[in-house]
Amino acid sequence: MSMKKLANLTSAGEMYSFSKSWFCLAEMRYIIFKNTTKAEIVQPLVLNYHKGALLKGNYSLNLLFYGRFSPAQRSIVADFVRSLSATSVRSPSVASWWSTTFLYSPVGTTRLSLGRVFLDDAYSLGKSLAHSDLVTLAARAAPHRSSITAVLTAPEVLVDGFCVSRCGFHDSARAGRRGRARYAYLWVGNPATQCPGECAWPFAKPIYGPQTAPLVPPNGDVGVDGLIISLATLLADTVTNPYGDGYFQGPPTMPNEAVTSCTGIFGAGAFPGYPGNLLVDPTTGAYYNSLGLAGRKYLLPAMWDPKTKQCKPLV
Repeated sequence: MSMKKLANLTSAGEMYSFSKSWFCLAEMRYIIFKNTTKAEIVQPLVLNYHKGALLKGNYSLNLLFYGRFSPAQRSIVADFVRSLSATSVRSPSVASWWSTTFLYSPVGTTRLSLGRVFLDDAYSLGKSLAHSDLVTLAARAAPHRSSITAVLTAPEVLVDGFCVSRCGFHDSARAGRRGRARYAYLWVGNPATQCPGECAWPFAKPIYGPQTAPLVPPNGDVGVDGLIISLATLLADTVTNPYGDGYFQGPPTMPNEAVTSCTGIFGAGAFPGYPGNLLVDPTTGAYYNSLGLAGRKYLLPAMWDPKTKQCKPLV
């Protein structure tokens, strides 16, 4: 079985890259046998700490929307970011999901707040972007040591490697007059039209594997709800491995990180092709596992828990 096919079987093919390297789902601890429907664990899941810096303390998350996002779509994303530190929301909450990052040693909180929001709906760099263009866009958000910048591209924007091998990535760059201020940034694409089966599963049919019916997304937007899954994934991976020497499993050029090591798991009982047992909104029929501000509901991936050494879903 090819690496690409196995990757897609595991969870509809989400892939991420870190620090200009690649993460392939074939490196996950799941393997599918011809006559079975569930996965067998063949490798222990241990993310080693490589003694590097983690992002602890107070950070602002700047959002740069590149291309056309409606006000409603931008609101879904902004409410998610605000919900990360909203401890007043009842469980299972976005904030309780995020609190697992606090357990990564050195133990301490990482409080994210919504920073500046930038709109570039005029496609200032065109509709086809390379990695270097994303670095340029991230730099426009006036980054600093206590900030993270998320570049979010609209469905009509082509990004090098998007859908072919990744749904997003995180990396770091330097800012300041002398380039001494190191900051983290990430990129996520809206997969609504280019690859919903790869980067918006389980809200779209997977390209490979069991062709189960797509779930109804909690915010009624397949692309943005899929984007939220990738954004959540990369935020957790960013704060626990911002510079390539934090927490990860495997070689640094192809790391399994806090959430990418748990790809495809959203609830208890998950296995490849099945996201797990989730909550269902009785009115809309939408599937979710976390609550946010403004009555929002989201579906968030499981995160590796350093205490139990297991992937920890919210429900």
